[in-house]
Amino acid sequence: MNGAESLVATLVDSGVDICFGNPGTSEMHFLAALENPRMRSVLCLFEGVVTGAADGWYRMKDTPAATLLHLGPGLTNGLANIHNARRASSGMVNVVGDHSAAHLTYDPPLASDIEGLARPLSHWVRRAASARSVAADAAIAVATASEQPGKIATLILPGDASWQDAGEPVPIVRTKRLPKAPDPARVDAIARALRSGEPTMMILAGKATRGRALELAGRIAAKTGCRLGTQFFTARIERGAGRVPLERIPYAVAQATAFLKDFTQLITVETGEPIAFFSYPNKPSRLKAEGTMVRSLLDVGEESELALEMLADVLDARGTAPAIQARELTPAPSGALNPISIAYALSAAMPENCILVDESLTTGRETMGYTMGAAPHDLINNMGGSIGYGTPVATGAAVACPDRRVFCMVGDGSAMYTIQSLWTQARESLDVTTIIFANNTYGILKAEYTNMGAGTGTPGPRALSMIDIDRPRIDWRAMAKSMGVPSVSVDTAEGFTTAMINAAREPGPNLIEVNL
Repeated sequence: MNGAESLVATLVDSGVDICFGNPGTSEMHFLAALENPRMRSVLCLFEGVVTGAADGWYRMKDTPAATLLHLGPGLTNGLANIHNARRASSGMVNVVGDHSAAHLTYDPPLASDIEGLARPLSHWVRRAASARSVAADAAIAVATASEQPGKIATLILPGDASWQDAGEPVPIVRTKRLPKAPDPARVDAIARALRSGEPTMMILAGKATRGRALELAGRIAAKTGCRLGTQFFTARIERGAGRVPLERIPYAVAQATAFLKDFTQLITVETGEPIAFFSYPNKPSRLKAEGTMVRSLLDVGEESELALEMLADVLDARGTAPAIQARELTPAPSGALNPISIAYALSAAMPENCILVDESLTTGRETMGYTMGAAPHDLINNMGGSIGYGTPVATGAAVACPDRRVFCMVGDGSAMYTIQSLWTQARESLDVTTIIFANNTYGILKAEYTNMGAGTGTPGPRALSMIDIDRPRIDWRAMAKSMGVPSVSVDTAEGFTTAMINAAREPGPNLIEVNL
């Protein structure tokens, strides 16, 4: 067994049985090792799709995927979506190939400081010292990525460590991670705060926005009268009819501060206090009102479900029925396409148990408010703000959940960053519907130009030339066809609703171009 074979065997034995990759010459022995029938391999045509797909896999499975990246440039191409994954607390094991130690002494063209590139966005970085150390290194990488919250582990695999003899296989002992409970005194203090009668919002994130944890939060809210909310961006929310509803803190500073101004207490679960996404001239960074007390239920590494169980017990809330979102059967919209008609179309057309990946801040800004009563579904947001996360995350989510239709809403500017995702979706026959909002501009930047007070507040011709993307206009249907994905173009609310319904009925990937 060589080092690469040892690495793949250890990954699988440790619970990582999928690898999203874009290999190069240095990774050929790893490629051969992927013949291991217990490891699934998925080819992506750009490293940003590789790392984004691994993020999407984790968000739906709560277990890390492996990635295969080629040297420093391959890692660098994937860093933007590693950043997004880190901000979403998604676990990931990055395997980065490198030259053999002997070859590096000659400073070949692709030599780079891989450790230096990886370290700012990784929680753990190690260069395998030899083929015989690879198994132990891989086991530590998986254990690190599997921590709560999930972490980014990067293992650098030099060529000689890949092809040399690794010795006899080392048995991997998998240990079950026990839930870490919060300090009971802290839970008691939170309970006292909730009993005080002060206007309070509990802000949920991470694993607290789904499953048993969300239900417990609903019982606590019903018992104490506090309100339940989320940050504007959340890694994954189980929402829609039959779920405990969550209020969304607005994105814009003025609306967010108005939304939060009357709360005297904020209780955070797997998140921090609300902060503006950017710094704006003469506007606050902290969105809460001055004097508002912020209390955290959890420390890093503690389990939200266990903490909420403890809090519900202290409050005697386990028997209290939570408020549940009713199904709202709104009629399908008609007429012009705009953020509200688009939201109504989604609410009417999304099938039960679908996954909605949202990277459409301008056109999709009304989506969450108007789809509260849609059929039950999962919503995934971009936690890190790096553009080009949507289609890769949708790809990984679809691989993780082959029995669920995934819808990915993305602006045309954002889509161009990682449109190669369509090719992987076609190759793997993934049930992904990509919705391109084609307004031929970076719409969010026009709004931010005004928000920042740049120039006169209205973009001039040169500024517009750096924001508009209509010369030449992107042909999305031709783009989809070139990668084996069927498509349709719509320009009315009725057409969009029909396209959504039809898309959910057909297996495999498809694309809807929404002309705005």
